[in-house]
Amino acid sequence: MMISDRTPVLVGAGQAVERLDSPDFQGWSPVEMAMAAARAAIEDTGAADMILGQIEIVGSVRTFEDSSSQPAIFGKADKFPLAVARRLGLKPHTAILEKTGGQSPVALLMDLAQRIAQGEADVALAFGGEALSTVRHLKSAGETRDWSEHADEAMEDRGRGLEGLVTRQGIDHGLRSAAVGYGLIENARRARLGLSASDYRRAMGELFAPFTAVAAANPYSSADVQPASVEEIITVTERNRMIADPYPLKLVSRDQVNQGAAVLLVSAGKARELGIPQDRWIYVHGWAEAQEPDILERDDIGGSAAIRASLEYAFDMARKTAADMRFFDFYSCFPVAVFAAAVDVLGLSPADSRSLTVTGGLPYFGGPGNNYSMHAIATMMQRLRDEPGTFGMVGANGGYLSKYGVMILSSQAKEWRPCPPGALQARLDRQARAPVSRTPNGKACILTYSILYEKGVPSLGLVIGKLASGERFLANPADVATLTEMVERDPIGREIAVCHRAEGNRFAFSEKALGDAFPAAPPAFHDHYETVRVQRHDHILEVVIDRPYQRNSISQAAHDELAGIFDAYEADSDLWVAIITGAGDKAFCAGADLKAAAGGRTVIPLSGFAGITSRRWTKPLIAAVNGAAFGGGLEIVLAATLVVADPAARFALSEVKVGVVPGAGGTIRLQRQIPRKIAMELLLTGRAMEVAEARTLGLINRVSEPGQALEAARALAREITSVSPTSVRITMKLIAEGDRHADVEEIAENILHSPALDALLVSEDMVEGMTAFAQKRPPMWKNR
Repeated sequence: MMISDRTPVLVGAGQAVERLDSPDFQGWSPVEMAMAAARAAIEDTGAADMILGQIEIVGSVRTFEDSSSQPAIFGKADKFPLAVARRLGLKPHTAILEKTGGQSPVALLMDLAQRIAQGEADVALAFGGEALSTVRHLKSAGETRDWSEHADEAMEDRGRGLEGLVTRQGIDHGLRSAAVGYGLIENARRARLGLSASDYRRAMGELFAPFTAVAAANPYSSADVQPASVEEIITVTERNRMIADPYPLKLVSRDQVNQGAAVLLVSAGKARELGIPQDRWIYVHGWAEAQEPDILERDDIGGSAAIRASLEYAFDMARKTAADMRFFDFYSCFPVAVFAAAVDVLGLSPADSRSLTVTGGLPYFGGPGNNYSMHAIATMMQRLRDEPGTFGMVGANGGYLSKYGVMILSSQAKEWRPCPPGALQARLDRQARAPVSRTPNGKACILTYSILYEKGVPSLGLVIGKLASGERFLANPADVATLTEMVERDPIGREIAVCHRAEGNRFAFSEKALGDAFPAAPPAFHDHYETVRVQRHDHILEVVIDRPYQRNSISQAAHDELAGIFDAYEADSDLWVAIITGAGDKAFCAGADLKAAAGGRTVIPLSGFAGITSRRWTKPLIAAVNGAAFGGGLEIVLAATLVVADPAARFALSEVKVGVVPGAGGTIRLQRQIPRKIAMELLLTGRAMEVAEARTLGLINRVSEPGQALEAARALAREITSVSPTSVRITMKLIAEGDRHADVEEIAENILHSPALDALLVSEDMVEGMTAFAQKRPPMWKNR
């Protein structure tokens, strides 16, 4: 069969490994690992001298260090693909850094293939490398390296691609470990199959035991691997400790590796021109990739619609079935990644004589970051050359079974067929998603769970539960007793009580246990505060943020203390107005204490930033702005009922300048309180407003004399306390009700029939106000 000149073919496969116990260990960097693999791929073509100077595109799989925000201990190349190209003496016209994820080798290779098919290039090189084991080894030995380097040339950086994979809810509940996330999926699959924990663990061992034998025979395995029995894999021992339920160590991907892999692609026309032997050519018969929604939203938590759709599409494109395959390699970070694809979709048996891996899998061969499947493809190419005319399938997985890429390869000639961009994904995106609650309260049941272990001791529990409404949620145990019960008794299907708290959702196995874990404390003022000063003057409460040397920024202690103070203010019927200001004359509040937050997670109270921004106020709060109100400081101002400002005050939501956004309602409040176009300018530039502009725009009520913002706020507070506190309170409630409606007539109708007016009719203050008016005397308000 004569293939057209523009058909892309895979012609070079290379791998490299550096083991710590090797006598020639040199401590290569990730760039050097990738370079060694790339050089091997070029040599593998049989036309290295001819092809080296003709590589026009280089593409790199993202390293671990480029996939996270963690600093590289020894520094890193700022443009990884160009650093590798420089070492090879290449001058490509295009360099690509692919997105994060185990599926990225497939995504990268298929993008390069499509570029070749469209005539953008004739020769392209894809590679990746990791040196995580070397980094840990050198660090523990007290050695250092300088692996930093800079390139001036342009690079296509596709970003980390973590959208839809990392959520605030997941992070808040400890969903940071791959083992925990996959534990949720794995246990959900077990629940669907109705298997006990012990029976399912044996099934995982039976799945992975054959992988160990393949890894033991693979010269590119990251370490010296010995074949292991099912019992050795699943029995928990000191050397096979629990990592996260249901996984002991030997069921978990090995990421401490020094490995590199590369694949070279050329157009068929260029391959002929260069004289690359056709017995080196491997063709793509089918391919696809797709992405799944967040774990909570999936119809089947224990499976993946993206895996099913990708496999079905690729096999249909190739006009083949699983029975036609001679070789398989399923991404195997955890057993469920193999089960979901090989068993649940393709109907294969773990004992299939063809084996479900050509490398030995991530727990045994090694899990070199995002680049594992490049090794699988490189190995698959060699196998297919050894048995001409046969077919092989590579399944590459990223995230929490979130992204999946498939390639069906063969030495049998095949014209290139593009996968219609977005068609497969659009079909998946139209599928219904399970409803999710971020603030669950009440009775629920557990759908799945995982438990994280630290040095063999349970340290974190996580469940996905379902409310009676059908909404799903994440939650952690309320206390150690609940975590212990999770360990001792299978929690799947059990009824629980769940509540939403500032630190996250918490559950226990009974309402009483949940109540005992979080006993209610009545709102009350304290005699001493660490971060604030509090004073009462008749019916007025004054709160001073007392951190002038930190520009009155809000630390965790300040959040907690302010939340408690305003809870007590709302509950105290003898307090009618509150004032908040900052200590000193430089800043009202500079927002969050970022230095303190860097030391650990800051828990924002349920009542919002500083205990203010998410509160439904029933009594007025006056902000006395004595200086800069930036970030969270302006959020407080926007959430306050009234604002008095010193002439030196300045206002800004400056978050965009440091790569974040206003997260306490400021993006909405600002455009509702000043003209929208001005608000958009302030939000999108982060610029500060002076007092004159803020007053003109209506953001503040009054401007005080210099240094007199608090006195001016006190005067305003006294005006409010001179009128009926009941009327003030009900007026605020009516305003809040009106804010929830867009139509003015609808607002008027709702106010006319509001229960708040019923409360006013029976209030003592209404009677007193009318009586005092009739008697021509000052009213004696009782706030009831």
